[in-house]
Amino acid sequence: MECDILCDSYSFNRPSPCKKRKKNKIKISIDEYFPYLRSSDYFTVPSIDKLVELEVKYPGYCSKVRDFTVGRLGFGNVRFLGDTDVRGLDLEGIVRFSRHEVVVYEDESVKPDVGEGLNKPAVVTLVLRVGGEGEGFDGVRFGKVVDRLRFSADRQGGEFVSFEPWSREWRFRVKHFSRFGLSLDDEDDIIMDDVGSGDDEVEMSGGGGRDDDEEEGEDGGDDDGFDVGIGTGLSHSLPAHLGLDPARMREMQMMMFGGDEDEEYDETPSREEKRLSREKFPLYNSGLKLSYKPSPPPPRKTPVPLLEYKSSNFDANAPGTLLLTQQNKGFPWRVAKSDGFRLESNHETPVSSYHSRNIVDAGLFMGRSFRVGWGPNGVLIHSGTPVSGNSSKGILSSVITVETVAIDKVARDENNEVKQDAVSLLFDSTLELHRSLDHSVEEIESGSFRLCLQKVLCDRFALSDICRCYTDVVEKQLDVVSLPAVHLSLMHQVYVWELIKVLFSEKDTSEQFGADDQEEEMMLDGKARSSEIDPEALPLIRRAEFSSWLQETVYHRVQDDVNCLDDSSDLEQILLLLTGRQLDAAVELAASRGDVRLACLLSEAGGSMVNRSDVGQQLDIWRINGMDFHFIEKDRVRLYELLSGNIHSAFSGESVDWKRFLGLLMWYELPPDTSLPAIFRTYQHLLTENKAPYPVPTYIDEGPIEVNVDVVKEGRFDLAYYLMLLHGNEDGKYDQLKSMFSAFASTDDPLDYHMIWHQRGILEAIGAFTSNDLHILDMAYVSQLLCVGKCHWAIYVVLHIPYREDFPYLHSNVIREILFQYCETWSSSDEQTKFIEDLGVPSQWLHEAMAVYFQYCGDSSKALEHYIKCESWQKAHSIFITSVVHSLFLSDKDSEIWRLATSMEDSKSGIEDWDLGAGIYISFYLLRSSLRGDDDDMTKLVTNEVKWVVFLVASFGEQKVSLVAYSKMSEEICSLLLSDSGEDSTREAQLSCYDTAATAPIPEDIRSCHLQDALSLFTCYLAEAAS
Repeated sequence: MECDILCDSYSFNRPSPCKKRKKNKIKISIDEYFPYLRSSDYFTVPSIDKLVELEVKYPGYCSKVRDFTVGRLGFGNVRFLGDTDVRGLDLEGIVRFSRHEVVVYEDESVKPDVGEGLNKPAVVTLVLRVGGEGEGFDGVRFGKVVDRLRFSADRQGGEFVSFEPWSREWRFRVKHFSRFGLSLDDEDDIIMDDVGSGDDEVEMSGGGGRDDDEEEGEDGGDDDGFDVGIGTGLSHSLPAHLGLDPARMREMQMMMFGGDEDEEYDETPSREEKRLSREKFPLYNSGLKLSYKPSPPPPRKTPVPLLEYKSSNFDANAPGTLLLTQQNKGFPWRVAKSDGFRLESNHETPVSSYHSRNIVDAGLFMGRSFRVGWGPNGVLIHSGTPVSGNSSKGILSSVITVETVAIDKVARDENNEVKQDAVSLLFDSTLELHRSLDHSVEEIESGSFRLCLQKVLCDRFALSDICRCYTDVVEKQLDVVSLPAVHLSLMHQVYVWELIKVLFSEKDTSEQFGADDQEEEMMLDGKARSSEIDPEALPLIRRAEFSSWLQETVYHRVQDDVNCLDDSSDLEQILLLLTGRQLDAAVELAASRGDVRLACLLSEAGGSMVNRSDVGQQLDIWRINGMDFHFIEKDRVRLYELLSGNIHSAFSGESVDWKRFLGLLMWYELPPDTSLPAIFRTYQHLLTENKAPYPVPTYIDEGPIEVNVDVVKEGRFDLAYYLMLLHGNEDGKYDQLKSMFSAFASTDDPLDYHMIWHQRGILEAIGAFTSNDLHILDMAYVSQLLCVGKCHWAIYVVLHIPYREDFPYLHSNVIREILFQYCETWSSSDEQTKFIEDLGVPSQWLHEAMAVYFQYCGDSSKALEHYIKCESWQKAHSIFITSVVHSLFLSDKDSEIWRLATSMEDSKSGIEDWDLGAGIYISFYLLRSSLRGDDDDMTKLVTNEVKWVVFLVASFGEQKVSLVAYSKMSEEICSLLLSDSGEDSTREAQLSCYDTAATAPIPEDIRSCHLQDALSLFTCYLAEAAS
C-alpha cells in the first residue's frame, strides 16, 4: 500500500540553493513506515495523521515514538513506556480490548521477545463498570475495591498504580504483555453496574422478558418491532408513571441523541442485527417488546401533588427537601430498577461544576409550573443532588432542594462558614479607605426627590500614596484569610496595586528624587544636592520600576524551580536565575564553581547591544566553522544564546510562564532603552503569532486549582496583562474593559469583585479610561455586599454608578429595591440606617420600605407609623381604618386615635373616602367634646349635625366587619345627646333627639330603653298638649 504526500501540505520547507519551494511528491510505503488502524473506536496517541506529519518532518520518527498509546473508547488504553518502533504494526490485530480486559499479541507464535515491538513495559488503563445504580464510594467500599484490584494486579505479575472512583479507571504497570484484566471471580467480588437480567428492567403486563429462542420463533414476529432494551437499557419507570408511551419516548431520545448510537433506528433491525446487538449489549432481552409503529399516547395522569415539606438537611428522607411521592394504584407495571434518563458523567451542570446525578426532571412530576428558581441572598431552589453536598449517592430529582449556592468564597473558611473578621477586613476596610478619598458630588432628580451621586477624585501624583494604602489593607487581609485559593488571589492583588502605581503614577519633577536614600550621603558632604528629575529620564525610571516589579513577582517561582534541581545542575540553575534577572546570584554561583569567564559574561547580561552582538557573532562563527556543539554542555550553549539576545533558541521546547517570558524579552532581547509601550506591543505581536505564552490568570498559571478552560477562546487573561495593554494604548480607545474588569481576570471565584471595583474606580479617576457601561461590575459588587449583609455599603456603591440619560431612574430603582428586599437586615442596625441617611437617601424611602416590611410581618401599628412618616397617606389611611383604629377605640386609646387621625387631616384632600374613614373619628371626638361642655345652646345648634354623623356611622358600619366599634361610638353619642336634652329643651327638640337615637346602630336592648323613654316623653307631650 502506498500513498502520495505533498511536502507543502505539512508546511515543511527544505532549503535549496535557489531558495524556491517545490512541490515534490514523495512515495512512502504505509506498510513500511507507519502503523495502521481500521476500527473507528480505536485510537492512538499521537494519532496516525500526526505520525505521518512527524515522519515527513523528522525522518525516522516512527522508529522511536516516545510513550506511544493505543486505546479503545469506553474500554481503556495502553501507554508503552519509552521509545517504541511502530513501523508496519497492525495495531488492531495486536492490541485487543474487551470488557475489563486487554490482550496484546494474542497469538503467541508471533509475539516478539520481551522489550521488542509492543511486548515491553507499559501502563494499562481499564475502564471498569463498578457500582450499582446511583451508588457512590464511601471509605470502606472504596478500600475494598482498591484491595481487590491490587490483588488482581499482583497475581498477574503487574503493579497496581491507582483507581479513580469518578472515572472508574484502573491503572497498573506491566513489564511485558500477555492477557491482563479482571477474572470472573474478581468481577463477582466487585459489583458491576452492567450485569443484570431482564428482571432488572421494568416490564409491562403481557410483555415480560423472553429468551433468545422465544425471540426468534418460527413466526418471525420480531420483524414488526424492536427491543427498546438495546443500548443504554431505557427504563420505563418515568413514562409509565406519567402515562406516556415508552416507544414514543424512545423515538424522542433517538431524535435528540441519535449521534451517539451505533445503529440507525429509523428502520426495523434485521434478525442478524438483533443477534449482534444481543452480543454487544447484555441487557438486550431485559426491555419490553413493543410495536415499532408509534401509537397515540394515552391521556396524561394528573401531576403528583406536594405531599410533604421539611426544612433542614438535604437527604431525601430528612429535613431540607420537598419530597414528592406517588401512589401506584392500578398500574400494570412492575418496577425493579429505575434508572430513567441518565446524564453522561462528563456533563457538567452550570451551577455545581460537577455531574449532578439527576435521574428524572422534577418538572415532569410537579407540572409545567415548576422551574428551578433563585431567591434572595443566593438561595437556589432546584431538584436533584444538593450543590453543596459531597456525597456520590444519587438522589431522585423529585426531591426539591432549597440551599444557598450563589456565595463568594473570599470571606469563608474551609467549612464554608462566614468569618466576620474577614468580612470586616475584606469589605469594610477597603470601602472605608475609598470613602476617605476626595469625592465630587452630583445631584440628580428622581421624581420629587434628589440623589447625590458620588465620584472619587484622584490625580496621578497622589496615586502612589493611594496604592500604598490599598496594599497595606490587602496585607492585613492576608493574616486573616486561610484558604489557599483566596490567599493566592490576595497576593495577586498586592502585585496589581504595585503595578498600577508603577505604570500610571507620575512624579513631580521639581521634588527631590531619592531624598531619603541620599540623606546620609548629603550629611557627609555637608551640603544639599539638587536632585530634580529630568523629564526625559521619566520613561527610563518607569522602565526600571517595572523591571523591579517583574523581578519581585517571579522571584518565588524562580526559587521553587531552583530548589527542585540538585547541586550538580549548575548551568541549569544559572539559566533559571537569569529568567528572574537574579544576576548577582547567577554570577556568584558561576564564580563559586570556578567558571570565571562565564561569571564575567553573566555580569554584563542584558547590557549593551554590542556585547550581545559579539556573543551572537561568536556562535555564528562556531556554526560556520562546523564546530561540534556536542562537546559543549547543552545548558551552556543555551546560556550563550540567551546572552546573545536569542531567547527563543535558548528556551526552545521549555515551558516558561508569561511573566518570565516578558522579562526575558525586555531584559535580554530588546535594547535597554526600549520604552514600556514598545515592549508590550512586541509581546502582543509575538502572542498573536503563537510565539509567546498566553498571559493566563494567576489562579490558572500557578494556583492550586486546576482549571480546564480554553483561555484563548474565552479571553481569560491576567489583570496585570490588561493593565500593561492599557498603559501602552496610545489612541485613547480601549475596547477590553469588560474583560479586564471581570472576576476571572483576578480570581477563579466568579462572584468575587471586592477589589476589582476599587481598581476600576481609581484608574477611571486618574483618566486612564472613561466608560459608562460597566454596570455589570457595579451590580456584581453590590450583590456580593448584600450576601454578607452590608446593605449600606451596597447603596454606597450604587451611588458611584455613572449617570446615564437613557436610564435616568437607575439609581433610585436599585436603591429602593435594596431597601425593600433587605429591610430586615439594615433596619435592625442603627449604624447602617444612619449611614444610609448620611448618604443622602430620602428618609421617605426608608420609611416606606419599613412600612411594607412591618405590614408583611403583620405589625399594622408600626406599618401605619412608617406610612405616615413616608407621607403615603392613602395606604396609611387604609391601614388605619381596616387594621388599627377599631382595636384602639375599643381599648379606649382615644388620644392615640386623635394623634393618628389629625396627622393625616392636612392631606385629606388626597385621601379617598376620608369622610367615611378617619373623618368620622375626628368629628366624633369634636362632637363628644362639645356635648360634654356647659353651653346649652350647643345642643340646639348641633342636632342636625348629630343626625348627619350618626347616619354616616350607620351607613359606614354596615359595610365593615367591626360593627362593635361603630356601635360603641353611636351609643356614646346618643347617650350624650339624650343626656343634654333636659328639662330646659323643648319637647320637639327632645323628641328629635330620640328620633336620632332610634336610627343609630346601637344594641337592641339599649334601643328598646330609648324607645320606652321616647314613648313616655311623647305621652307627656300629648298630655301637655291636651291640657
